[in-house]
This record gives sequence, structure tokens and C-alpha cells, in this order.
Amino acid sequence: MKEDRNGHIFQPPLHSDFSGEVEAALERYDFNDLQKIIRRLCAPDGCPWDRIQTHETLISCLRDETEEAAQAIENGDMENLCEELGDVLLLVLMHSEIARKRGTFTLADVIQGISEKMIRRHPHVFGDARADTLEESLLLWKEIKKQEKAQKERQNTGERPKSLDKPGCSEYK
Repeated sequence: MKEDRNGHIFQPPLHSDFSGEVEAALERYDFNDLQKIIRRLCAPDGCPWDRIQTHETLISCLRDETEEAAQAIENGDMENLCEELGDVLLLVLMHSEIARKRGTFTLADVIQGISEKMIRRHPHVFGDARADTLEESLLLWKEIKKQEKAQKERQNTGERPKSLDKPGCSEYK
């Protein structure tokens, strides 16, 4: 038995390849270990609760854990914030695993999408645009987001942007 940072007694988890053979407990788990843990929990022989979760059944959990993280920030409780961010991360991984099993998207898709978005919305960092003040960077962010929303709406309606008919238009390639 061991004590956690709050003085609670617990049985440390045993490390395995998450498919059977158990080894000594790890000193520190990494992101790949966490992904394996979630896959194992959601596997047919995993945890009954985790196996039956859907995007819809996890909505209240996502709201609750996000609110708890916000409360930890408001309270200046960094120890609790660390725990609550772990819970939020767990839910990101759970939703990604549910989607992977359904064939809709993977965690790699989530990471790719957010990476592309951050680079696209920060041309003042990753490109040639200028934003020297907070106000300029927020204005740039809002304008890019507005353009993305308009483009997504056009894609959803099947409308072809008129600008595609103009020679030299590279923003829609």
C-alpha cells in the first residue's frame, strides 16, 4: 500500500502491456500508457461502465469535469486543477476511443485538427501576418474564425464560392 499526495491509502496499479501480463507498477505513466489504459477499459472484456459509454452518455461528465476544472482555477487550487484536467483529458480520450470504434475519427485526427487550427489561427506566429498587440491578435483570430465558419457553411450547403472562378485564388485550394 502507498499514500497519494492527499495522504489517502491506495493500492498502486500494476503495470502491464494492458492486455494481460502484469509487471511491477510504473513510476510514471505517459500519454501512450493512458491511451492503452482507455482502450483496455473500453474493450469487450474491460470495465462494464466504460464499455457502454457513448458520446451522449458522457455529455454530463464532460460538463461536470470542465466546470470542476474552472472552479479549481477560480479557487487557485493547482493540485485540484491538475486532477480535474486529468479528468477532462480522460473524457477527450474516451470520446476519441468511442469514435475510433465507430470509425468516425481517431485521437490522431483530433490532434491533427487542433494542430492545424492553432497554426491557421496564428499566422502572426507561424506565418507572415503581423499582430503586435493583444487586440490585434484577437482581431486576427476572430477574422480567421469568421472566414472558417463561412467556408464550412458553404461546404455544408454545397455552394461553390464565386472567388474560385477568379484566377489566382489560392485561399480555397
